Amino acid sequence: MAHSSELLDCSICLQLLEEPVTTTCGHSFCRQCIERFWSSQAEGSSSCPQCRRTFRSRPALQKNIVLVGLVEDYRRTAAAGEDDDGYAGPGDVQCDICKGRRKKADMYCLVCLAFYCQTHLQPHFDVAPLKKHSLVQASTKVKEHICRRHDRRLEMFCRSDQQLLCPLCVLTHKAHDIVETKEEMVAKQSQVRRSQQETENRVTESVGELKELEKAAGSISDAAWEACDDFERQCGEHIRWYSHYLDEKCMEMRGKVGQLEKAGLDRTRSRRGQLERAVNRLKGLQHKLSQLSQTDDPVQFLQGFQALSDLLEFKGSEEKPDSSQELVSECKEKLTIMCTKEKALLFHQAAQKECKCDGFSVLCWIFLFLKVFFLCESFKDSQEPELESLKERHLCRVQM
Repeated sequence: MAHSSELLDCSICLQLLEEPVTTTCGHSFCRQCIERFWSSQAEGSSSCPQCRRTFRSRPALQKNIVLVGLVEDYRRTAAAGEDDDGYAGPGDVQCDICKGRRKKADMYCLVCLAFYCQTHLQPHFDVAPLKKHSLVQASTKVKEHICRRHDRRLEMFCRSDQQLLCPLCVLTHKAHDIVETKEEMVAKQSQVRRSQQETENRVTESVGELKELEKAAGSISDAAWEACDDFERQCGEHIRWYSHYLDEKCMEMRGKVGQLEKAGLDRTRSRRGQLERAVNRLKGLQHKLSQLSQTDDPVQFLQGFQALSDLLEFKGSEEKPDSSQELVSECKEKLTIMCTKEKALLFHQAAQKECKCDGFSVLCWIFLFLKVFFLCESFKDSQEPELESLKERHLCRVQM
């Protein structure tokens, strides 16, 4: 890049060509530079400032299109590479010696307490006294090595106060256990290694415990689902048994209700026959009374009335049968009592057959007892000794 810049420099101002023009001898200059140069010469004489060639008349200056393009390319390239030319960017450590735009620092001198770029660091490699200085890589953390109070390097460590010290700080820590930072680092490294080993052991133990816990959690889940499945299976078995048992009892109950229904219907038919016969007798008596009321002859009337008096006495002495409402109420009461007794016996038999000495069976006993108890309580005025006996047996069984 430096070599290219020299080829594009003006030999008069020694700067990059500005509006380059070429003379007849082939040399190029800035337009303003060559015009000022010729203006300073005696009138009528013109020469090339580089080759000293003399022109009879001042030549016409022609703009060098090629050089204009080269200069523009060079300017763009230089501008693009300016940021990468060692200058400090955001977050970089800057050189403390640079003026104006600072370059990025490469090293930090622990004696000078300053950051140096590559250019300003060179004396530390060339000057004998500076060669003895301690240099470290430049970073934002370097100043952590410097005492904020005395601006001296932290070289000592106070074990009594667990504090880093510079040589001047040591004077205020008299009678304390003070060692060099390197010695303390060695001791702390040994402690760190022990802590690392202990931590590794604890991690191993914790991982093992985690695996055991995961295994235990899996076992608990398996046991829980197994118990749930077993409970559902038992419930299903009981439900199926009770369903079958109830179907049988329903069929049996239908038979008993049918018998009671037949007895009630037989009584109804018998009562109907009695009523029909009574109606026929009353209709015959009504007809005879109608004929008697139309008789005008006293003798015939009295003879007819005397003949009907026996029928009237028979009608008055005839026993009145039960009413239909009484018959229906009696049948309904018998059906209710029979159904109640059958339900109580049903739950009692189910408890005797199915309940065993386990938790599920205890629940069955309690459930069946409550059912029987409330059934018996609802009919405690029916004077049925079998229901009271059944309730007492279930109560004793639950208390056991």
